[in-house]
Amino acid sequence: MKITNLTKKYGNLTVYENFSLELKEGEVTCILGESGCGKTTLLNCVAGLTDYAGEITKVKCSYVFQTPRLVPNLTVGGNLKLICKDEKSIDGVLEKVRLTDKKNAYPVSLSGGQAQRASLARAFLYGGELILMDEPFSSLDLKLKKEISELFLQIQRESGRTALFVTHDVDEALSLSDRVIVINGGKIVSDILTGGNKDELRKQLISALIA
Repeated sequence: MKITNLTKKYGNLTVYENFSLELKEGEVTCILGESGCGKTTLLNCVAGLTDYAGEITKVKCSYVFQTPRLVPNLTVGGNLKLICKDEKSIDGVLEKVRLTDKKNAYPVSLSGGQAQRASLARAFLYGGELILMDEPFSSLDLKLKKEISELFLQIQRESGRTALFVTHDVDEALSLSDRVIVINGGKIVSDILTGGNKDELRKQLISALIA
């Protein structure tokens, strides 16, 4: 998936100008940056949820938001049926996210972690080429964040799906992605692979963030 010469403005505010990025198939790429740097705007452009100038490869994508955004008057199974009618596929993904016993439960009865797992199930059930994730673990406590992020990685590796993930958390970026890109002022200021020494990479990323 390629982003070529992306330009995005809100009135007189220029968020991106001639921004380009190419994602490698099957990898998790993280966009790291401070709040307000345009991370969510980038995802919205890729998803076609906002207008922009430039070229972005049109791909079928699913979106995991900061909040689960489940339809409240439908059960967990009902929410997934909006994406896929095949009961076997629904049961399979519910088993992977450990929500088999919540298939007939309504969102109001779910814990925050369960609701976000249902959101992940919906994203992976949708037959898209790309998964967009907008700080989906930011509202969870540390234990739940660790559990659900590990679950995401497990399912992502099994499915081989390409993912574009945004966060402002350096440690989260290093633990979840194959590649971390730091954005500042609408430009890429650092682009690293996460296979090296984590302590050294962490220092590099923090330096890029505060530069």
